[in-house]
Amino acid sequence: APAPAPPVLVRADGGEKSLPGSARRGRWRHTFAAVDLGTNNCRLLVARPRREGFTVTDAFSRTVRLGEGLSRSGRLSAAAMDRAIGALKICADKIRRARVSRIRAIATEACRIAENGAEFLARAEAETGIALEMISTAEEARLAARGCVPLIDRTLDHVLVFDIGGGSTELIWLEVATLPDGRTPLDAQPKIAGWASLPCGVVTLSERHAHAAGTPDAYRRMVEDVRGLLAEARARHVLPDASVVQSMHLLGTSGTVTTLAGLHLKLPRYERALIDGLWTDVDDLIAIARRLATMSCDERALEPCIGPDRADLVVAGCAILEAIHSVWPCARLRVADRGLREGILLGLMDEADREEGGRAPRRAASPLP
Repeated sequence: APAPAPPVLVRADGGEKSLPGSARRGRWRHTFAAVDLGTNNCRLLVARPRREGFTVTDAFSRTVRLGEGLSRSGRLSAAAMDRAIGALKICADKIRRARVSRIRAIATEACRIAENGAEFLARAEAETGIALEMISTAEEARLAARGCVPLIDRTLDHVLVFDIGGGSTELIWLEVATLPDGRTPLDAQPKIAGWASLPCGVVTLSERHAHAAGTPDAYRRMVEDVRGLLAEARARHVLPDASVVQSMHLLGTSGTVTTLAGLHLKLPRYERALIDGLWTDVDDLIAIARRLATMSCDERALEPCIGPDRADLVVAGCAILEAIHSVWPCARLRVADRGLREGILLGLMDEADREEGGRAPRRAASPLP
């Protein structure tokens, strides 16, 4: 067998070259990368800092279905691990070519719950040079919220951010800061007042209800399943009840929400520029969700913005969205094509400023800690 490729730079404290000029300090001297290996997808963002936030210079996303069959076996399958390793090798090549000097790579629910999760992470580092960090559900929620902060409506008091993943769904309850006179400053720092992680995502929920797939009441059963999990989560965590819906809005970050938004706009193909930050009536998305639930997998695959990779999983995501809306029936939802990776990048940039004495932007694009 051929020897594995030499490891790429994956640690924040290794192999960096100083750039000339005293102004090139902190974030300004680096190229940053964020890798997110989830239950369903492997994603990469490479970015350079700018005055507020950053500019993405390269991106990659591939459906790897790392958690396929995990709910039944408790282990990552050989085929799923091979798919993930293949995607990570592409990420490693992009990281190397971009001369990335600071990176954070995370693994989420599939690796957290798999018996062989740690074994897989060790193999991934050996074969790709990318040292994946298995983060907690709390850290996942924090990063997802931080990446979405710029899209919060600051005229309201609260926002419920939700991230529908492959293996879990994160819910983050944010309070928008106000001044003593009640005004909300533009750079107010939202506070995480509560969060919960539901043990279901598009992959796990689809597998849980595979026996009923395609039946008339399959979708309704999935919605009720998630509603039960939400009730349990609200009993354990600080999450609001429906009495606060007049002073809050929903903010959804996931492939499910962005896909439904693309269908709502009748886009012939997905366009991030038209989706990220879009305000939409939730009832319109629910109507599309219910229509998709009546279609066959082959029919859904022909829909623009879905395709064969999402066709068998999108209905589970729709059920999670409808369950969330049934508990918090806000009229409008803001769509975010951003989240974990953006939160990672912003954290890396702040860390570089603290360690190297660089000047951070006057108003950070995402002020959560």
